[in-house]
Amino acid sequence: MSTFRNLLSFVLLFSFPSPLLFAQNVDPSKRPLAQQTPATNAAGKTYIFEQSRGNGGEIQQIATGGQPALTTQQGIPISDNQNSLKLGDRGPTLLEDFKLREKLFHFDHERIPERVVHARGFGVHGYFENYESLSDVTSADLFQRAGEKTPAFVRFSTVAGSKGSPDLARDVRGFAVKLYTRQGNWDLVGNNIPVFFIQDAIKFPDLIHAAKPEPDRGFPQAQTAHDNFWDFISLTPESMHMVMWIMSDRAIPRSFRFMEGFGVHTFRLVNEDGKSTFVKFHWKPMQGLQSVTWNEAVKINGADPDYHRRDLWSAIESGNHPQWELGLQLFDDDFADNFDFDILDATKIIPEELVPVRPVGRLVLNRRVDNFFAETEQVAFCTQNIPPGIDFSNDPLLQGRNFSYLDTQLKRLGSPNFTHLPINAPQCPVSHFQQDGHMAMKNPKGRVNYEPNSWQVGPRAKPKKAFQSFPSDDVGTKRRIRTETFSDHYSQARQFYISQTAIEQQHIADALVFELSKVETVPIRVRMVSHLVNIDKDLAVKVALGLGLSDMPQPAEAARPTRDDLKPSPALSILKNGPKSFAGRTVGILVSDGFDVDQLQALLKAIKDEGASAKIVAPQVGLVKASNDKPFKADEKIDGGPSVLFDAVALLVTDEAAKGLAGDIATRDFVSDAIAHRKFIAYTAAAKSLLEMTPGLQPKQDQWVAIDQAQGIDDFITRCRGLRVWNADELESDPAKQ
Repeated sequence: MSTFRNLLSFVLLFSFPSPLLFAQNVDPSKRPLAQQTPATNAAGKTYIFEQSRGNGGEIQQIATGGQPALTTQQGIPISDNQNSLKLGDRGPTLLEDFKLREKLFHFDHERIPERVVHARGFGVHGYFENYESLSDVTSADLFQRAGEKTPAFVRFSTVAGSKGSPDLARDVRGFAVKLYTRQGNWDLVGNNIPVFFIQDAIKFPDLIHAAKPEPDRGFPQAQTAHDNFWDFISLTPESMHMVMWIMSDRAIPRSFRFMEGFGVHTFRLVNEDGKSTFVKFHWKPMQGLQSVTWNEAVKINGADPDYHRRDLWSAIESGNHPQWELGLQLFDDDFADNFDFDILDATKIIPEELVPVRPVGRLVLNRRVDNFFAETEQVAFCTQNIPPGIDFSNDPLLQGRNFSYLDTQLKRLGSPNFTHLPINAPQCPVSHFQQDGHMAMKNPKGRVNYEPNSWQVGPRAKPKKAFQSFPSDDVGTKRRIRTETFSDHYSQARQFYISQTAIEQQHIADALVFELSKVETVPIRVRMVSHLVNIDKDLAVKVALGLGLSDMPQPAEAARPTRDDLKPSPALSILKNGPKSFAGRTVGILVSDGFDVDQLQALLKAIKDEGASAKIVAPQVGLVKASNDKPFKADEKIDGGPSVLFDAVALLVTDEAAKGLAGDIATRDFVSDAIAHRKFIAYTAAAKSLLEMTPGLQPKQDQWVAIDQAQGIDDFITRCRGLRVWNADELESDPAKQ
């Protein structure tokens, strides 16, 4: 009770804030440059970390208390490990930054033979079809002709886990698209989340080191629920927007087919006249959005760790080809200069309500690979691969990726000739003088391998229709700096949270409690909650209660106060953007010997007409005897096909079978999980006793649908279009917080 009283007092205090509680909301220039914070580690030893405010207002750790200074591998002391060397406040990253290059180079070569990140992936072939000419904004060849189809290869992946990790780890999903255009390969290497943890590429090795299994023990695998990750995150305020996304249901998608993709960074489109337009790339699933719950994710990983891979394979095999629309957010320099946040900051989004997403084409995935290793494993994506008409911005995270990806592929695939591999080779003419080297599969012939030459041999540079960088006017002093426009770390995190429905907000709170409960060092938990106070006070209280904290921490020091004027963005919620049909989903149908075959056939027809599929689950895998005494093939045994693998379930069993199944643990789990996960359940009169065998687990209104009559089947399919049985109040977020 004392713990709850303490938290309640803080809730009241938040309702009537005092000057002391929100004393951090002061002019950043008047704050002290350094702050020492004592804490206690798991061993009970007191340690001190010192925070210093950088030139752009970001909070940095610096060595103190006898800690050695950070150096390069050559022993050269490092002044700043948070910012790469740039030209001016917002200019491009400079190639002379040897610290950045050394750090990324070493990181790129850490893992043999699998990828350092995105090791677990699944690739498929398809095509991109252009809706209309975009010649007004870009000279990129693939966007010039309506209806033209460009070959594509897409690799989906998790980030943190190894190749053997399960598909439904709570993680970011990679969404990498290789388009084989007439003017060379374009690699749009994105994620299913539009923002990232960090603002500068120099911090990427530290982020991944913190997220990966702890190096002294090699676990936990494919999860961030441990001290190292949350220690790094809690000391990196710029990560708070991304924290909201990864703790949301976006990090546990139902399928690759039901998640969005984003280019993350701001790019440029350049037209034939040299005019530049800024662009953000979006992939919108035409199947709608859908995620699973955490309890489902845990159980799916046990029942089928290849769940996402199998789903995509089966969808293409059945002819249910997944599709996404490519959408562009287009804006000019005036908008960029006047937007509330910096468009070069990869931890920020541009809300769709401010700049609508313009659909320009569709991506269709229609062919599986012939050889997983030759294609999915050997495909090499490089963010630097862009055709004429597309160009980079000065986003410091993107500029670092342009260096790192090429270096990674050189190491992973063994040679600069990885472009000779069929999956990486352009499907357009290639002319250059680069030859020889390890594993060269083809080489030019003759005496000339340089340009210019007097022999009239080989290619020549031709400026027309060739790639030319946009001539941006970048001037300034060379400095390691984080511009002040990057310093608001909490406002968009808050906007994301208040844009969620009430049930989605609860899932975020539950995820934070679960993750932080695995953190053994209490000060790290406290420090993380102090950041949540800046995002949403009610969220902070929920997490503090869940962690059993006796006192609510003061809000973390903020470089800029959290803005409370940002409106909810409906586009950020999964449940507000759900599908309009049940197409592409799967129904698990539990049957027993003697089931009504006519009833089953009617249900299967309705499911097929909706564009969905079905799996037959039975007490024993193989043949089941139908009511007409004919054998019927079952796809799964009950304990091998639990209800978590399906989007909805149906129970078609006889009275006698229901009595026997009532005592079967696997059957009880099948039914109780379907009820608990709020899935729609079709049942026959004989099967109703199975629904009533779980005392204390009450169904939601209209969750059970009787299908003894034909109208019942139609009703079941109609309800399934809503996917789950959420209460009306759970589909609305709290207006008081908006």
